[in-house]
Amino acid sequence: MSELLPCVELETAPHPQASVIWLHGLGADGNDFVPIVPELGLPDGLAVRFLFPHAPYMPITCNNGYVMRAWYDIIHFDSISRHADIDGVLASVEQIRALISAENARGVPSERIILAGFSQGGAIAYTAGLTNAEPLAGIIALSTYLPAPQLIDAASTQINRHTPVFAAHGSHDPVVPVALGEAAAQCVSALGNPASWQTWPMQHSVCPPEIQAIGQFISQRLG
Repeated sequence: MSELLPCVELETAPHPQASVIWLHGLGADGNDFVPIVPELGLPDGLAVRFLFPHAPYMPITCNNGYVMRAWYDIIHFDSISRHADIDGVLASVEQIRALISAENARGVPSERIILAGFSQGGAIAYTAGLTNAEPLAGIIALSTYLPAPQLIDAASTQINRHTPVFAAHGSHDPVVPVALGEAAAQCVSALGNPASWQTWPMQHSVCPPEIQAIGQFISQRLG
């Protein structure tokens, strides 16, 4: 097994029996969403281990080959689609599965693990979560899309068919159009997953009401 991705770890209470693996967006790192944890409003007695992995550095073709942290290369994009490197998507999915397995080894079963992600990280959360070999507690997909819809089919998602999905997007997002996020949520719903879809009047970001809603979802799934 390859070396695990480096992570920022934060535990809300001693001896956590549940985990949230939260993936950052393109060009950011695992520190990006750490400050959100205290704002989630989780119950005092809910012990959760938050893992914020750092994606590897790689050149991004659509950014003129500029090297940055990324979960996969984006070959090109337009207003309604993204051309992702499928091999890169699959490699990141395997890295997230390794983190899930490591949490299992620490005593946290898969059904007590939520995958969360923003933008490109959300794309991996969708793909890894829906196709995981064991059912998960939930998937949080923020300002994101399905990077490789061909990987998300009825057979590959059968085990996680009942995994709830929290999908949210900014209605004024200039980076990932809201139509892409809505199409992903509709695709997931069509597979049979209970998926909620919410929008807020913001751009490519998160906002306090969204953070509170995420906290409620985590509390419901792990409480």
